[in-house]
Amino acid sequence: MGGVITGFGVIATIIVTGYVIGRRRSLGVHGREVLTKLSFDVASPALLFTTLSKADLSVVVSTPLLVTALSTFVVAGAFVAVGAVRGWSVGRTTIGALCASYVNAGNLGIPIAMYVLGDASLIAPVLLFQQLVMTPIALTVIDLSRPDVRPSPIRRLTSPFRNPIVIGSLSGVLVSAAGWRIPGPVVEPLSLLGGMAVPAVLLAFGISLPGSQLPGRGEERGPVLLSVALKSFAQPVVAWAIAAGVFQLSGPALFAAVVTSALPAAQNLFTYASRYQTATVLARESILLSTLLAPPVLMTVAALLG
Repeated sequence: MGGVITGFGVIATIIVTGYVIGRRRSLGVHGREVLTKLSFDVASPALLFTTLSKADLSVVVSTPLLVTALSTFVVAGAFVAVGAVRGWSVGRTTIGALCASYVNAGNLGIPIAMYVLGDASLIAPVLLFQQLVMTPIALTVIDLSRPDVRPSPIRRLTSPFRNPIVIGSLSGVLVSAAGWRIPGPVVEPLSLLGGMAVPAVLLAFGISLPGSQLPGRGEERGPVLLSVALKSFAQPVVAWAIAAGVFQLSGPALFAAVVTSALPAAQNLFTYASRYQTATVLARESILLSTLLAPPVLMTVAALLG
C-alpha cells in the first residue's frame, strides 16, 4: 500500500498548498483562472504530446483496454441516462459522466501501478483510452453544446482538431505511430512546459476550495452523489464482472483491472469544467469525494483480490 499512501500524499500536499494560496489570495482574484488556462491551453497539451509520442501503441488492442472501455461506457452511460431523465444540461451531464468514469491514471495511477501492481505499464491502456477516446468525445460534445456557439457544419466537423488537449494527444500518437524521434532541443522545452500541468491543476483545485460548502450538500447534491457512487463503487464492480465473467481474467490480471477502475476521478476534469465554465461545483465536489473514498476502496480491493 506504499504506492497508495505516496500518491495520495503528493496530491494532498499540493492541494493544501493551493488552499493556502486561495485563502491568502496570493495570486489575486484571477489566480485560479490563470492556472486553469495555463494547464488547459499550454501545459497539458505539452505533457500529452511528450507522453504519447513515446507510448507503445500496441496496448491499444489489448484485453485490459477492452475491460477499461466497457466498464467506462457502462458507468458513464448510467449517468447520462439519469441526466436525460432528469433533464440536466448537456454540459452538466457530460462533466458528471466524466466524473463517474474518468480515473486519475496520471499522478495517482502511475505510482499505484508501480508500487501496488508492480508494473507501471499496466496503466498505459487506461491513459491512452482516456486521452484518445474519452477526452476528444467529451470536449467536442461540450464545445458543440455551448449556447454562445452556433457552429457551421465545417466547424462541427473540425471541432475536435481545434482543441488544445486533443491536438496534443493526436500529435503525440502520430509521432509514435510514425516512429519519429524528436530532437532534444524540441523535447526539452515541451517537457518543461508539460511539467507544469499536474501542479497547476492541483493548485487551481486547492484555490477553489476556500469558501466552498461541504461537498454533497448544495444544489449539485444529486449529480455529485450519483457520480461518486458510480465512480467509487459501481465502476470497480463492473470492471470485475467484465474482466472475470466476460474475459475470464484471474489472478494479477484481474487485480490490475479492478485496481485501475477503482482510482478516483481525475483532477483535470475540474480544469475542463472551469475552462468551459460548466458544472465546476459538480466536478470539484465529485473529485474531492471520490479521492477521499479511494484509499478504503483500494484497500478493500487489495484485501479481496490482491
